[in-house]
Formats: sequence, C-alpha cells, structure tokens
Amino acid sequence: MNFIKINNITGWIVCLIACSVYLLTMEATGSLWDCGEFIAASYKLQIPHPPGAPLFVLLGRLFSMWLPPSKAALGVNVMSALASGFTILFLFWTITHFARKLLVKEGAIINGQQVVLIMGAGTVGALAYTFSDSFWFSAVEGEVYAMSSLFTALAFWAMLKWEQEADKAYADRWLILIAYIIGLSIGVHLLNLLTIPAMVMVYYFRRHKPTVRGTLLALMLGCAITGMVQVGFIQYPAKAAGAMDVWFVNSLGMPFNSGSLFFVALMVTMLVLGVRWAKRKGHYFTRLALLCTIFLFIGYSTYITTLIRSNANPGIDMYNVDNPVALKGYLGRENYGDFPLLYGQVFTAKPQEYKETGNLYSKGEHKYEVTGKRYDPVYDSKDMMLFPRVWDNSNDQGHADAYRQWLGLAEGQQPTFKDNIRYFLGYQVNFMYLRYFMWNFVGKQNDIQGFGNVRDSNWISGVPFVDNLLYGDQSKLPDSLKENKGHNTLFFLPLILGILGLLYHYKQRKKDSLVIGLLFFFTGLAIVLYINQPGNQPRERDYAYVGSFYAFAIWIGLGVLAVHSYLQRRARLKFVYAAPVTLLVCLLAVPALMAFQEWDDHDRSQKVLARDIARDYLESCAPNAILFVAGDNETYPLWYAQEVEGIRPDVRIIHTSLLSADWYIEQQRRRVNKAGAPVAMSWPQEAYKGDHHSYVMYHDAGIFPQNKFYNLKEVMAFIASDDERAKLLTTSGELLNYLPSRQLFIPVDKKAVLANGTVAPNDSARIVPQVTFSISKNALFKNDLAMLDIIATNNWQRPVYFANPFIPRGTGLDSYLESEGMTYRLVPLAPPADDAAAAVDGVPVNTGRMYDNVTKKFAFCGADKKGVYFDEPNRSMLLQLRATYTRLAISLAAKGDKTRALHVLDTMDRNIREDNFPYGMTSSGNIHNMNAMQVAYAYYLAGNPEKANNISQKIIKDCRQQIAYYESLPDDKLTNDLRADYQRATEYIIPQLQKMKAVFGGKPGKLL
Repeated sequence: MNFIKINNITGWIVCLIACSVYLLTMEATGSLWDCGEFIAASYKLQIPHPPGAPLFVLLGRLFSMWLPPSKAALGVNVMSALASGFTILFLFWTITHFARKLLVKEGAIINGQQVVLIMGAGTVGALAYTFSDSFWFSAVEGEVYAMSSLFTALAFWAMLKWEQEADKAYADRWLILIAYIIGLSIGVHLLNLLTIPAMVMVYYFRRHKPTVRGTLLALMLGCAITGMVQVGFIQYPAKAAGAMDVWFVNSLGMPFNSGSLFFVALMVTMLVLGVRWAKRKGHYFTRLALLCTIFLFIGYSTYITTLIRSNANPGIDMYNVDNPVALKGYLGRENYGDFPLLYGQVFTAKPQEYKETGNLYSKGEHKYEVTGKRYDPVYDSKDMMLFPRVWDNSNDQGHADAYRQWLGLAEGQQPTFKDNIRYFLGYQVNFMYLRYFMWNFVGKQNDIQGFGNVRDSNWISGVPFVDNLLYGDQSKLPDSLKENKGHNTLFFLPLILGILGLLYHYKQRKKDSLVIGLLFFFTGLAIVLYINQPGNQPRERDYAYVGSFYAFAIWIGLGVLAVHSYLQRRARLKFVYAAPVTLLVCLLAVPALMAFQEWDDHDRSQKVLARDIARDYLESCAPNAILFVAGDNETYPLWYAQEVEGIRPDVRIIHTSLLSADWYIEQQRRRVNKAGAPVAMSWPQEAYKGDHHSYVMYHDAGIFPQNKFYNLKEVMAFIASDDERAKLLTTSGELLNYLPSRQLFIPVDKKAVLANGTVAPNDSARIVPQVTFSISKNALFKNDLAMLDIIATNNWQRPVYFANPFIPRGTGLDSYLESEGMTYRLVPLAPPADDAAAAVDGVPVNTGRMYDNVTKKFAFCGADKKGVYFDEPNRSMLLQLRATYTRLAISLAAKGDKTRALHVLDTMDRNIREDNFPYGMTSSGNIHNMNAMQVAYAYYLAGNPEKANNISQKIIKDCRQQIAYYESLPDDKLTNDLRADYQRATEYIIPQLQKMKAVFGGKPGKLL
C-alpha cells in the first residue's frame, strides 16, 4: 500500500474542504481594524503601520492587481482564505507524521487499519482547527495572521521532513529552507519565530541521544536562537546600517543610503567569504549556519521594498521609512514605546528624572539632522520590582484604572509583588489566554467584549452544571444573549479529545510530545510573558495565540488514536470495525459539532460594513473637506474606501493621534491621490520636527490679560517663535515656549463663509464675528497644536469635520459643531435658539444637508440583507449609523417636519433589519438599549406611536430580562459594571420609556 500517495491525496482533500469553507465565508469586502489599511497598502504597494509586512503587501498586490477596485479586497481576502486552507494541509501532514510514528514501528509494513487511523487522525485534527473560532476569524479577512499561520505550519512541517530524511545525503537542505521560510515570514509577522525552540528540539532528539542536561541545553539554545533572530538579525543590522549611513553622510559627505549600501555589501562579502572558508576548512556546521543566515537574510530582504516605496511618497506612508535611520525605528516599533519584562516600575511610580540615552536623527535636505534627544525615565528603587506585570503608569487608555479594578486597589495604593503575580495569573494568563483557548475548544458565551464580568464573552461549555456554577443561572440570561450567534457550546469535546491525545502521545513517545508541548508553550504562554499586556484592551486578542491552538489541534488528531486504543481494549469491538467507528465518532463529536456551532458567526460572505460605513463618513463631508478622525475603525476603513475603491478621495483624512509624529504632519503638506489637496499650515517644519513642541504648557506670565480672547493664529505664531522673549526660563536653565492664554478666538469673515458654503444663507443671522473658545487643558500636545494650526491657517477656506464630537474636547471647539451626517462640521454659528435640534447628543443638526446626505448617499452595511451576522464591533458602527438617522428625525420632528422625519425613520428601519440588529439587546453599559430608546422617542415625536410602543416594549423586555438575571446572581458575581447596567435599566431606561408613553398618550406629542 502506497502510504505516501494516500497521505498526499487525503491531505489535499482536507485542504480543499478548508479552502472551500473559507472562500464561502470570507468577507465580501474590507473588514474593520487593520484590514482596511493592509488591503489599501497591498493594492498600491504602500507602507502600513510598524513593523510593517512587506511580503504580505507584495503578495496582496499580486492577488488584487487583476481585479477592478470594487473587487480588490476580495483578492486579498482570497489570499488569506487560501493561505489558511494550506495551513490546514500542512497541519494534516504534521499530524499524520506523528500518528505514523505512534502506530508503525520503524521498518514495519503499514497495514490498512493503520492507514485508516492515521488518515482519520489527520482529518479530525485538521478539520477541528479549520472550524476553530480564532483561526476561522482570521482566515476570512485581509489581515496578516492567516499568512503568518501558513509560514508557522510550513516551517514546522519542513522540520519534520528533515527529521524523516536526516540520515540521507543533503537532508540539511531542509534546514536552509526553514531559514529562508523564517526570513520570509518576518515580512509578514514575527509570530513564526516562536517555532524555533520546538524545531531545535526536533533536531536535538534526532541527532543526539537525549539526556536531561542535553535537553535543557538544547532548549536554552533554541531560546537563544529565537532572541538572536529577533534582535541580532532583524533589529541590529538595521540599527548598524542606520548608524553607518549617518556617519557616511554627515562625516564623509557621501549621498544618502551610501553607508547602508556599504554595510549591506560588507555583510554579503563577509558571509560569502565565511562560507568559502568553512567549506575549505571542512567546518560543516559553520558552513551550514552561515548558509542558513544568508537565506534568512534573503527572505528578510523584502523590507528593501519598504524603503523603495516610502521614497515614492505613497498616500499611506506610515513612519516615512525613506532612509535606514527611519527603518530602524520602524522595525523596532519605537513609536509604540517600551515596556519592562524582567525588572521595572509599578504603575503607581513617577519618574524622578529622565536620563539622556542618545540623539534623535531625521533626514534633512543634505544630511541627517539631530532633532532631539532620547530619554529613559529613572524611577525610585522602591517603585521597582522583579517580573513587573502592573507597569503602565499612564492612564491615557485607562490602564491604571484597569489595574486597580482587577486588583481591588484604592487610588494611590501601591501594588505589592503578590498583587503583581495575582494580576499576571488572573488577567494575563487566565483572562487573556486561557479564556481564548477555552473559546476554541470548549465554547464561547457571546460576542460582547469581556472585561471580567460573568455575563460577557467568557468560555462556556453547554453543560448547565458547570456553566451555572461559574457564571450564574444561564437560563436567566436575556434572550438577546442566549440567541447571540457568537454563543457556541462544544461540551468540552474538542478539549477532551485533545487531552486524550496529549496523554496518549506522552505515554507512547515522550520526546515528540515535548516538541509539541514546546510549540504549544512558545506560541501561547510565552507570548503572554513577552507582550506583558496591560488592561483593558481595545479589542479581544485571541488572534495572537492561534499558533498555540494549532499545536493543540495536533493532539486533537492524535486523540483519535487514543479513542481507538480504548475502544479496542474496553469496548471489545472487532478489529475490522474499530477504526471506522472511532473515526466516525470523533468526526461527529469534534469537527462536525464545531462547524455546526461556529458557521453562523463566521460567515461574512454578505457583510460590507467596513466599506459602507466608510462611505457614509466620507459622504457626510462637503467637497474638499478636512476630516479629523481618531481610532482604527474611524481611519482604516476610510483609507480603504479612498485608496482602493476611489470613494471621495477629495476628503483629506487626518488621524489626530498620528499628528504627534513629525513625519505625519509633514505628509499633510503633500497632495494625496491627485484629488486630495495639501493641507495649509503656518508652522515651518522645524517647529515640530523631532521633539520640538512635543507639548506646550499653559502659563500666565502676567503679560497677557486673562479676561481677553486672543487670535488663534497669532497665538500659534507666538508658541512657535524662536524669540527668547516668547519663552519661559525653567529652573534647569532651558527656554521653553508656552501657551500664554486659554482664551482664544478664530476670526470669521461673514461674506466669505456664506460665499464658500460654510454657512447656508438661511443661517446667516446666526453667524458670529468670532469663534471664541476656552482651552480646558493645562498642556497642549503636538497633535493638539498641529490640529489647531491647521484650523487657524485654514481660515474657513475648506470645510473642517470631526468623525466624532469627542475629538475636539478640551479645546473648546466642540461648542461650534453641527451634524451633517456621520460627521460633525466646525461652523461659525451661535447655538440655535431652540435646543430641540440638539436633542440626541448636544450637537445641532443641519437638517437640510443631513437629509440630503442620509437619503441620497448613505449605504446600509449589508444590514438590509436577511441573515447577516454583525459582531460587537460591527454593531457599534451600526449604532452610530442608526443614531445618525435618529438624530435627524428628532430634529425634523422638533421643527414640525414630521413627514420627512417619518420617512427618515422608516428608511432606517427598513434597511437596518431588526432580525440582523434588534432594538432590544443587552450590551456593555446598556448602550444598545439607550440608542434604541432614542429611536422610540423619535417615532413618538414623528407621529407614529404604534411603532414607538412596539420598539419600547422590546427594549423593556430585554431590560427586565437583564434585571432578572442580575438579581439571580450572588453578590460576589455582581461586578460594578453589571450593577451599573442594572441601575441604568431600572432607574433610567424603563422609567423613561414609560414616561414617553404616558406623555405622548399614544398620540403625536411635543418634545420632552
């Protein structure tokens, strides 16, 4: 019997099944989060965020270049689907490799029963991973994790091929191939490096007689090689090339890139000479190591394309990597900051001083210029501890608050080492890893992002006794959670089969089980140790650990052999029946169950939310507008819409967080995509380059009366001035610019704002001569200063919008916003006399422009199609879309235009299907129900009390079901966030809805 042929054919069949599943369920266009950025970068060979993914971008271009712009995202999604399908192929062959070693003794002839079992093990394990929650999620979108998984699977499989052929001539060519694969994978994602320790152990066990000492030394060597590749091969060469380029350019007067080219040539020469020397001297392993290094660098060389494309100034050019110095920072993710691993500060620590560690260089016109200094904070030794897990002392993203929440610490209370370990085990290990592991192999409660309560996104089994013990009576959960498509119950079956496989593997072949165990550890818990995550995260992070789930899927496959062994010994099945019965039982109990449970929440084939919501944002803007955005999901989908599908390229998108980087500010001065005009700014490049004006403090110097308002443009010039009289002398003897007053104004030319359409003629009476505002912050950071400079210099020439009204908070400009759709326009208007127009979020509505936008230009994200699943991030975008229609309808009804108000509401209700997006639904903070409450209110105002009552009853039903669930929980399970949701339901939502019904009395009424 030709085992190799059967193994190959069966593997390809399983691969075909996986590819078909992913192609059928992949997203119809770009997705949320980073997908829009990566697809846009691929389509035009642009530069995504650090540390980049040049190979992914090149392959994405290959898959998308043949398609029209409207289908380009499909090309990248197909690439991810196929990469994931081929990952399953290599997983299948990996499982059958280990299964064959378990069943067939070396040199023995394999029989038919063994072939069936081995193929069955590979099929069950591979299909279990095919339908696993986290891997399937990444497989159907245009992100790097699918391709990263392929490289992980390919490298590990290649190591097993080497193991098979280790005694043959030229077997070590597999090791060179692995080095090349790892080099290529760096151009996708660094997760592939974590396979190295397991592969080193494969080599050790195959080449040497294992001992405890030898095993430990091999493990240490594997870890050292991983670190060497991560630092020595990826970051240090870039750092050395950058340093040499600075020396060549600044000291020797050579052209830019001459030093880096010399460094590359020097490295190539040394490696080639080293290979020749090793061959001549007969140093086989030295030659092998040098060849592996060469091929690793060849794979890694895809980053050359990053430098080349950045020099072309594409529309997306993150970090402006047009020189070797910038490449070093790009690869090192320097813009994301650093974090301690072995020794460092606790989150309550305050820096005592900042120690200078070097210069910041930027590429100038003729040489590299020093644009600032690097500083590291120095902390008091009493604020330092070993293995710091609670380390982030900034609370910009709520990390300090999260530490206190998880540990129960009071404000200002310093954590102990015991608290540190408690956070590590409770949050980083249990909540941010084991919870995800259990999602994939036990079950998932729902798709609401979890923050530690018993209601949201925990693992769940479907076994009532276990689930009720952990999370309270699950039968009392609201229907909206019990019917949530993200609610998947696997009854522990994949976990049990995997544990059986692990135990069987360990009992039969301890060395091989250790190899898989190391792969499982380094792609799971080792990541937890390394990334040292603070809480709370902006999204679930399960996608980072799929390599660990891949390793466990190997044991799921080997679990088939364990079940077969049991059935033969205990159930006494006839030999001929044991294998097919085992295979059938395992297939139905694990992959079939997983597919049945998970299909509905992984099918994205009809979803177009990211593109449509981007269209709605862009179409809410007037021509040639400037749109300030914040956050991934307000930015990347819009980049995709403009760069790929050509939707409203005239709108200039400015990410406010990126405005803190000098390279991004400078990019605003350039034209983008022909239609995107440059943004005018008054500050010269020197004013914000490097660490110049990283922040400016407010200070009353006693020169400027604080009861007066000052022209913003003049104040910006004062802040940027090099005149010593415009600076403060600090105690350290340093001269610093400062903000002289919080009271500012922007002058308004009434004729100009009417002529260019900033203000409609019917609002001319509300035009103010000056937009006066007060800054409430004590300091303005570089991004604040850049935004204010853009607004001041613009002088009402181009329309200025904000993606949400929170972006300008703290500057005082939020008092001059007006809603024209999904966006908020800065207008020189006094608030309307009738505040009914601002009934939803405190922002007035321009009903004329907004009505035209939402009725003629908006799309509905696929919510008008039956059966489309929207997970929580999707629903948050749909909430914004629904709120936009509601805001307009309330404003129209308040002005007496109930006909158009009803038309707006009915259009929204018809196109955002209730079976896709219910009105009554449990969510964090009860945001969903409060949003729906506004819809009911709008229907009351517009004169359709029947529809309003219907919506109200659905909201009240969900709230009462929530209340029943919360009241059934013991006190130790009723966390503060659940108590707050209980309070909102009982004291606000239900009473308000009842009040609305009483006030309107079933008849059209007046504004509350």
